[in-house]
Amino acid sequence: MSESGGGSDYRERASRLGGGAVVWSRTLGAGPQRVLPDGCTDLIWIGGRLLVAGPDTRAHLAGGPAGTRAVGLRFAPGTGPSVLGSPACELRDQRVPLAALWPEAEVRRLRERACEGRVGRVLEAVALDRLRDAEPVDPVLGEVVAGLSGGRSVAEVARVVGLGARQLHRRSLAAFGYGPKTLGRVLRLNRALELARGGMPFAEVAAVAGYADQAHLAREVRGLAGVPLGGLLG
Repeated sequence: MSESGGGSDYRERASRLGGGAVVWSRTLGAGPQRVLPDGCTDLIWIGGRLLVAGPDTRAHLAGGPAGTRAVGLRFAPGTGPSVLGSPACELRDQRVPLAALWPEAEVRRLRERACEGRVGRVLEAVALDRLRDAEPVDPVLGEVVAGLSGGRSVAEVARVVGLGARQLHRRSLAAFGYGPKTLGRVLRLNRALELARGGMPFAEVAAVAGYADQAHLAREVRGLAGVPLGGLLG
């Protein structure tokens, strides 16, 4: 759940979960906020409610009453299912109440703790507790993310991690919410946006991020984000 554009006061910090997980907060502005796909799942507290944002395949426009505060825990790619107890593919492109996944009594206790304390710390604590009781996160998942982030093809990544194409696709669906090809596109988009935000010219962004050319970059950004790259930077 990576944000772009105006309309909210967005902040984030590294989470105690490690591995790239972050705790974020924002105060809603007057207009909708464009949330970009990032291969992650979020546990969100907003207006006293607890929600789960599944991995997106395209930009999602989030909104609500101006001034509403939201706090979220964004899990590193592949970690969310271990905490939430649900395959990522079942949450793809969805926002669902946490009570749809966890027992109502457990959600009620968490909601009460969040209302009384520092929300981000509370979300981290419950996630750490559930991770301790869950099966260890498959180390292959980190290698898949690293390989695709580094520009390797799906075939190369499968060979490096020692999985067949079908095995890699099946495990990617459960861990990330979609197959490795889509995950690679999403990770490349976020890499391109990071480079562009640093002031790199778009033609150079395309080359460094692994696009065929600037036109390819433009098509991919519009397809995943719904607006041109320049619109994401505004």
